[in-house]
Amino acid sequence: MPVVTRFAPSPTGFLHIGGARTALYNWLFAQHHARHGDGGTFLLRIEDTDRARSTQAAVDAIYDGLSWLGLDWDGDAISQFERADQHRAAAERLLAEGKAYKCYCSPDELSAMREAARAEGRKRMYDGTWRDRDPSEAPAGVDPVIRLKAPQDGETVIEDLVQGRVTVANEQLDDMVLLRADGTPTYMLAVVVDDHDMGVTHVIRGDDHLTNAFRQTQLYLALGWETPVFAHIPLIHGADGAKMSKRHGALGVETYRDDGFLPEALCNYLLRLGWSHGDDEIISTEQAIEWFGLDSVGKSPARFDLAKLTNLNGHYIREADDGRLVDLVMERLEQAHPGKLAKEARDRLFKGMAGLKERAKTISELTENSSFYAIQRPIEMTEKAAGHLGPEGSALLRDLRPVFADAESWSDEALMAAAKNFAEAGGIKLGAVAQPVRAALTGNTVSPSVFEIMDVLGREETLGRIDDALGGP
Repeated sequence: MPVVTRFAPSPTGFLHIGGARTALYNWLFAQHHARHGDGGTFLLRIEDTDRARSTQAAVDAIYDGLSWLGLDWDGDAISQFERADQHRAAAERLLAEGKAYKCYCSPDELSAMREAARAEGRKRMYDGTWRDRDPSEAPAGVDPVIRLKAPQDGETVIEDLVQGRVTVANEQLDDMVLLRADGTPTYMLAVVVDDHDMGVTHVIRGDDHLTNAFRQTQLYLALGWETPVFAHIPLIHGADGAKMSKRHGALGVETYRDDGFLPEALCNYLLRLGWSHGDDEIISTEQAIEWFGLDSVGKSPARFDLAKLTNLNGHYIREADDGRLVDLVMERLEQAHPGKLAKEARDRLFKGMAGLKERAKTISELTENSSFYAIQRPIEMTEKAAGHLGPEGSALLRDLRPVFADAESWSDEALMAAAKNFAEAGGIKLGAVAQPVRAALTGNTVSPSVFEIMDVLGREETLGRIDDALGGP
């Protein structure tokens, strides 16, 4: 049977890191089965029934976040709110078949029932007052809710692909509300109807939904529909084991993008948060599709570690295509320094990227470290860098300038050789020579090799920056 998965976020905020992992697992499961001949489809449903909190901006953020991660869904995204008629029709059918009933309890009556249940230690909060009551007893002018007439004995069983066999005694479950008094469908009803109508075969989601699965299973059975296969994955915790919060990194996907993380690095990291393939840590998207299965998802909560994600991102930056990195850096530089970039900026970045990316762990860091290549003269200098251009450093730089100016070959090897000869002749260390040059060329004290930088900048720009540092030619 072809596999159909879905990701069903609520558009009440950003696409958070836990939601991104859920989407990734659903996407990979569908992709894996599509590749191996079973057929696999990944659908997107926006659960926007909470009209007061749902916003178009949040919907757009979900689309944008999924697209950035490369998790493309099949077909058009479905709006749950727009399917309210289908949800109501299902409830009305159950009512007509005697599998649901109208409940006229007031809020005060329901509150009293809950208090009594808690006092008696019962998990079922609703006592079934209107379950078998004659509708003729209905109070006038009261709009009822519609409740499912759930089984009261026996148990509901879920064969979960992650959690294993999970059961609950039916006496612990309420007759849940399907339609509110104003006719709007509840979340439980909408999810079941939508998953059925969309042909979803596997519901892969966080284990905070496990209790919902029991009620939803009862509803599937009442409607005479085949129940999908459930797989409830443990939630993500912070590095300290506490529930994930903003201080742990529970932020929107767009925050990680803005902070300079690559989508493939984030996907690789999220994949390994709860799933494993031996000792493999670096797993490409192609490998993930080939290997992914729910049998390798652990039962314990995974711990999010920003330092590990950052280190992994550094690996992906080192492996990334130089042209792609240049595009990402140029976009940020143009935003940060409008009108201040040299016309040669892109060419310099491309030529120097191999040396730059070895030192960076995020695109933000890469942008900051490479800005000296792109900015027009005169470049700004940090206080620490300026310290290398005191009387002694400036004197060295002034003596070095003609050495570089007269270099027959402008390559990093030839320039290094010239600097070594200069240092040896003066009885000084090469590092003492390199630091004032680095300060003049980059405005900083840390950079790739100064001779590589000179090669990238070219003779004219290099000498011009040295002149700037010395106060003019």
